[in-house]
Amino acid sequence: MELVVATRSHDKLVEIRSVLGGVPGLVVMGLNDAGVPYDPAEEHLEPHNTFEENALSKALHFHALSGLPTVADDSGLEVDALGGAPGVRSKRFAPVEDRDGRELDEANNQHLLNALRGVPFARRSARYVCVAALVDADPTPLVCRGESHGVILEAARGKGGFGYDPLFLDSELGRTFAEISREEKNRRSHRGRAFRMLAERLRARR
Repeated sequence: MELVVATRSHDKLVEIRSVLGGVPGLVVMGLNDAGVPYDPAEEHLEPHNTFEENALSKALHFHALSGLPTVADDSGLEVDALGGAPGVRSKRFAPVEDRDGRELDEANNQHLLNALRGVPFARRSARYVCVAALVDADPTPLVCRGESHGVILEAARGKGGFGYDPLFLDSELGRTFAEISREEKNRRSHRGRAFRMLAERLRARR
């Protein structure tokens, strides 16, 4: 079975491939592998207020373009002291334009620190959320949700990961997601949890 992962993020694709790689007979492809060229319309596929709706929106869009089983995820950070923000707006939290990749990550992290300035450690609880939605010939999409709970630090720690990882402290480990190995992050992360659940459900289908 060929499965298209609907993301343009290299880091995210690597994480997802490492989790789904254990499903027998599953070939995991990126959008470029599936011959789906970039279209600016992709930037407007996440207009909804829930991770579930946004993930399904992307999966349906790229399934229609590729003609192949397609999985998309929507993920983000919910900070309790900010009423659950940035939530589904996590990727574009900072009020900046024309930035992407690491530059955008840095802007988002700084904007988050500014928003939490003066908030004590005990009130900086947060969770990463990931929802994966798979669309194929089955009329009912597979939808899986994973969460990881932690605390937002007052300064970045670690050089690994991406997004808000340098600020997200895994309370059980005492380390940020940017301080742990990729393998350990896959075991602990919201994305790892969601895609392991998806892998289990795919195995059950076979």
